[in-house]
Amino acid sequence: MRRYIIIFVVILGTYSYGQSIRGLVNEGVDQYEDKKYPEAEVNFKKGLEAAPNSFQAEFNLGDSYFRQQRYDEAVKSFQQSLVKTDDKILKAKAFHNIGNSLLKAQKLKESVEAYKQSLKLNPQDQETKYNLSYALNQLKNQQQNQQNQNQQDQNKDQNKDQNKQDQQNQNDQNQNKDQQNKQQNPQDQEAKQDQTKQQNQPKPDKQKISKEEAERILNAIKNNEQELQNKIRKHKGKRVPTEKDW
Repeated sequence: MRRYIIIFVVILGTYSYGQSIRGLVNEGVDQYEDKKYPEAEVNFKKGLEAAPNSFQAEFNLGDSYFRQQRYDEAVKSFQQSLVKTDDKILKAKAFHNIGNSLLKAQKLKESVEAYKQSLKLNPQDQETKYNLSYALNQLKNQQQNQQNQNQQDQNKDQNKDQNKQDQQNQNDQNQNKDQQNKQQNPQDQEAKQDQTKQQNQPKPDKQKISKEEAERILNAIKNNEQELQNKIRKHKGKRVPTEKDW
């Protein structure tokens, strides 16, 4: 697809604005063709100062702005040139260049309207038809991209809201579960607490015995010793039989 933008430069030659005006504008055109756009701009402005109603000087000044990528200023000059001629073809060219400047500035809707105005004045202009088709296609793509971006932003917002809701639901479930655990089986809870307390209490030392138990054992030992001594004494008191001495 061809994507170049057409620029129209009108050269003075037969208009009777005086030699000085023709010289200024023609010099500006020569500089424009040599791509010396700032210098051309100066001469076109001087021509306008000498002839404020000059369509050619105003139109060419717009071209010099365009080449310097000063698109807003270019649109302004082309619009001002429209009121300085009654020629439909010249007006159509001005609208065409307005469309070009707006297209470069990414003002697609406005550029489409400018191309349509140009075609109303000159329906047979193939370059304007091409530029209109190109601008419409760019506008369609821009709108589609904007819709996609809006949908993505909407999806992101929905996902954020859903995540927040899921987190809130989870928190609510945890709180409800804790509350239910506190309300259910209070006796079990108390039993667990008592068991925990008992487990935490110090256990008695199994190897230790009470004072009473120790005294009882000691007395039992003494009694056994006394009985044993008594048995021994009885045994010693008996007379041991001896053999007869025949």
